[in-house]
Amino acid sequence: MKYLFIIAGVLVLWVIYIYNSFVSLKNRAQEAWADIEVQLKRRYDLIPNLVNTVKGYATHESSAFENVTKARSMAMGASGPTAEHAQAENMLSGALKSLFAISEAYPDLKANTNFLELQRELSDTENKIQAARRFYNTNVRDLNTKVETFPANVIAKSFGFKQIEFFDLADNDAAQKTVEVKF
Repeated sequence: MKYLFIIAGVLVLWVIYIYNSFVSLKNRAQEAWADIEVQLKRRYDLIPNLVNTVKGYATHESSAFENVTKARSMAMGASGPTAEHAQAENMLSGALKSLFAISEAYPDLKANTNFLELQRELSDTENKIQAARRFYNTNVRDLNTKVETFPANVIAKSFGFKQIEFFDLADNDAAQKTVEVKF
């Protein structure tokens, strides 16, 4: 009888340990997503300044400005680490690439210190987004692995822990295509 209580106590402690590890993994994934959102907001805030700077030099490139503005609105409207959000971010990245490609045709713009600073800040932000995305996906991988592996998957199912979707921008074909700019 004494051993039965010891085994039951160890089993309860094990369940508590596994449950707490799920909570920890879930919270780390949520924190990592919050880091991505901070960097995406920074990116969204930089874009209007960049567009306005380029507009001053390349007034007849209005379709590119409209594309960037539309893509920014779509990306800002997407929420969570979903495939739709990743697609919206890919569209925004493509629109930004075309905007930078347009700037190549304007030597005065390329020499503008404001434009260069915005370009540097946007590049820095893109690097931070990539790092935050890798951190998020690492945490998601750890959580998803634990949700799937036995015997932790029994605890996961009992307490409603589910797999989380990766935030992968590279799945979209648009992200892998070269931007074509026509004058």
